[in-house]
This record gives sequence, structure tokens and C-alpha cells, in this order.
Amino acid sequence: MSAKTISIIILTALLTIFLMVNTEPVDFDFLVTTVPVSKLLVIGICIIIGFIIGFVVGRPRKTVSSYDDEIERNKPVSNKKELSEEDRDYIS
Repeated sequence: MSAKTISIIILTALLTIFLMVNTEPVDFDFLVTTVPVSKLLVIGICIIIGFIIGFVVGRPRKTVSSYDDEIERNKPVSNKKELSEEDRDYIS
């Protein structure tokens, strides 16, 4: 297993342990009401929202499907002449 996979597994286990330890209710003030909610739910929702925001912000903006197409688009126009009929007959 790679170091990246091992670190993801360790971080996921630590996050799960952290969430399971914090299960007591807290007062959640939303606009004009106060609702008792589990810390587990509040922290879990914040983590999910953070992952979604991180994914949207961190993704690449443009993906080049083919480097050959990109090179052809940016290729300067050449003033070279086409092959003559004699050259074409020789090649084929």
C-alpha cells in the first residue's frame, strides 16, 4: 500500500474516533430558535461541507483532452508551399 492510502486510512480512523467521542447534545442557535443537536451531527455536517467546498475549489479548471490538438491550435502558420505533383507521385 502506498503512503497516501495509509495516511487516508489513519486520518479516517482518527476522524471517526473524534466524532464518536463527541456525542453529547449542544444548543444550536438558528435564526430565532434554539435546537438541541448532537455534536456528532454538527461536526459531521461541517466536515462534509468542508470536503465539498475543498473539492469544488481544488479541482482543475481546464482539462486538455489531447496535447496534439493543443499544439496544432497554437502552431504558427507556415508559409511553406505544398508538394508538387511530381513529388506526390514519387512518394506514392
